[in-house]
Amino acid sequence: MGSKEETPPAAGGGAGRGAFAFISRGWREVRDSATADLRLMRARAESARARADREIEHLLESASALAGPAPPLPPVAAGAPIAEVEFVRTRIQPKIQELRRQCSSRAPDGGWPPGPRASSLRVDPSGITALRNAVVAEGDGAEEGWRVAPWKGERAEEGRKEWEVVRMLRSGLKEFERRSLSSDMFAGFRGRGEFVEKFKLSLKSLNTDYRESKEVPPLDLTEILAYLVRQSGPFLDQLGIRRDLCDKLVQMLYSKRNGRLMYHPFSEDRTLAENITEELDLRIARVLESTGYHTDEGFWNDPAKYKISDNRRHVAIVTTASLPWMTGTAINPLFRAAYLARSAKQKVTLVVPWLSKSDQELVYPNNITFSSPEEQETYIRNWLQERLGFEADFKISFYPGKFSKERRSIIPAGDTSQFISSKEADIAILEEPEHLNWYHHGKRWTDKFNHVIGVVHTNYLEYIKREKNGAIQSFLVKHINNWVTRAYCHKVLRLSAATQHLPRSVVCNVHGVNPKFLNIGEKIAAERKCGQKVFSKGAYFLGKMVWAKGYRELIDLLSKHKKDLEGFKIDVYGNGEDSEAVQTSARKSELSINFFKGKDHADDSLHGYKVFINPSVSDVLCTATAEALAMGKFVVCADHPSNDFFKSFPNCLTYKTSEEFVARVKEAMASEPQPLTPEQRYSLSWEAATERFMEYSELDKVLNNTNGNPGRGGKISKARKIPLLPKLSDVVDGGLAFAHHCLTGNEILRLATGAIPGTRDYDKQQCMDLNLLPPRVQHPVYGW
Repeated sequence: MGSKEETPPAAGGGAGRGAFAFISRGWREVRDSATADLRLMRARAESARARADREIEHLLESASALAGPAPPLPPVAAGAPIAEVEFVRTRIQPKIQELRRQCSSRAPDGGWPPGPRASSLRVDPSGITALRNAVVAEGDGAEEGWRVAPWKGERAEEGRKEWEVVRMLRSGLKEFERRSLSSDMFAGFRGRGEFVEKFKLSLKSLNTDYRESKEVPPLDLTEILAYLVRQSGPFLDQLGIRRDLCDKLVQMLYSKRNGRLMYHPFSEDRTLAENITEELDLRIARVLESTGYHTDEGFWNDPAKYKISDNRRHVAIVTTASLPWMTGTAINPLFRAAYLARSAKQKVTLVVPWLSKSDQELVYPNNITFSSPEEQETYIRNWLQERLGFEADFKISFYPGKFSKERRSIIPAGDTSQFISSKEADIAILEEPEHLNWYHHGKRWTDKFNHVIGVVHTNYLEYIKREKNGAIQSFLVKHINNWVTRAYCHKVLRLSAATQHLPRSVVCNVHGVNPKFLNIGEKIAAERKCGQKVFSKGAYFLGKMVWAKGYRELIDLLSKHKKDLEGFKIDVYGNGEDSEAVQTSARKSELSINFFKGKDHADDSLHGYKVFINPSVSDVLCTATAEALAMGKFVVCADHPSNDFFKSFPNCLTYKTSEEFVARVKEAMASEPQPLTPEQRYSLSWEAATERFMEYSELDKVLNNTNGNPGRGGKISKARKIPLLPKLSDVVDGGLAFAHHCLTGNEILRLATGAIPGTRDYDKQQCMDLNLLPPRVQHPVYGW
């Protein structure tokens, strides 16, 4: 009887315990799910019972008047059938009084709360049965067509018969009313027929509500077609079909459904199209709900998305160029990142391309090159700090890119989205979304990010039209731009109407000018106020020296009106691929143009010019024009959609014809520009541009949404709450993204469409510069 020895566990005991734990955990999950379902069924049963109690209350309150002393009957003619009145006195009234006594005599411990409110009472089924039998006894042998149905709650499987009593009562009372009102002699009894009428209406309302809540009719063909047309709005818009025509078609189809009543009344403060749209969404939602369909994720969505942890959102700004390349897509996103980072609501990361040493020598001016991304980041921050009056707190990240000489732009190499970690993938701002996604072969932006905003900088169609076979190429590029922006963006901002129309796009200038130019303008205004002469030079033009940047238009205008502008001289500052061709053309035409190397527009040597001439019609929104206005100069530019934002400034002189160009140049050279007002100066600032960006991109609404799931618009439809509907546009967008991913994965197709060889993945040199693993290691392909 010594101490009990411990036997070692048998082999495989750990595996047995693990299997038993797995089975137990599965059983607990099944049990919890079944318990939740039972609770839901019980709640629905209680809701139906409460509805029945309310109807019984209405019955009892209406019957109280009938249970009182009966008014004296009018004189009756001899032989009149008085059995109807006797039936009411001897049969109906005693039964109703008995029913009232039974309801009032129930004790609180019986399950009914005490008090005079009849809505909390429950009626014994025997009272209803007795009342029905009394009515049946006086009917003409109608009891054979009636059958007894047990009250709800006796047995769960008999719950479907709970409304049998209501239907029998309604039909019995209807027959009783017909027989009671058939005699014209009993006019006084008709007053009591109001009780029967009210009771019928209440039963009808109750039964109708119950059927509507449980029996949802299937969709008609016209309803399906109406919903299909409404969801196909963006696609039909691309085909040239106007939106108002689509709305009328939806109204016509939906109005021809099989005469069903709407679930909710129309609102008077909205248009008919909006009311029908909401009603159609609710109708689809009801049908889906009746089938038990529900999903927390839409089609083509990634369930693992960014979640807010520290009450701060994260904004990633991805652009196609970087300093020291002095181009709009390098400068404007940099200022946007700095001003967005001033808010405490979000953290900001600026993602810029990294070029190899050979590409840097082709792109960056003055032979500036960098040996590492850290060195280039230091250059960018120093340049920005010299122009800002505050400390910019944002992160700078790099992705590999290659420079295309043919396209004169930087093309991303590999999947650009992978250089933003999943923990920071919340809101993405794609500067030039069409450019970034032409050859994008990677994760879909709208899958990885909660909200994706595109900002269109460049009018690519205008540039392509100037090339060989430009009409065909521009046609293809136009549809490719529509394709990629719809597949990868939730919202698109176009800086001006000079760009092509894109899906989900709005026109708004969301760019400001460097604060340094506003300071120069204030300094010049103060010197002019003191009587000093600040403009000692005439006209000038500044821009990248390529034909498409307005040099062709400038030489043509000056050549055509050489006599009209005799003695007029202009200085031109710029570098570019077409420098020699531009200067040669000007010399052949014997024009008074002085060419200089490109300079920063804020350089001191440019402050003395009074007139900035910009004849370009290929720009989307010329940054140099905004800078010249900020410095208080005259601007002579074409009457073009790209200059719509500047027309409100008094110093902006626009022209439509070459003759008007001559008149505007002479007017500017002979007069002095007006100083800017504080409102005009503020509208050019980055503070105002950031406010416009927040409003038109709906970023303010997204940032205020703490759930991290903003959706595609500010207006949330009620139908999306009932269940989440799979929108046809989402399915189409997902299909477009999948097709684009498949096509860009084929190297032959990439090369045929103008891609740089080897840009589907980054190369070995870029791996060394950015400390990246080779693509085959990051994305291995497993096989035999």
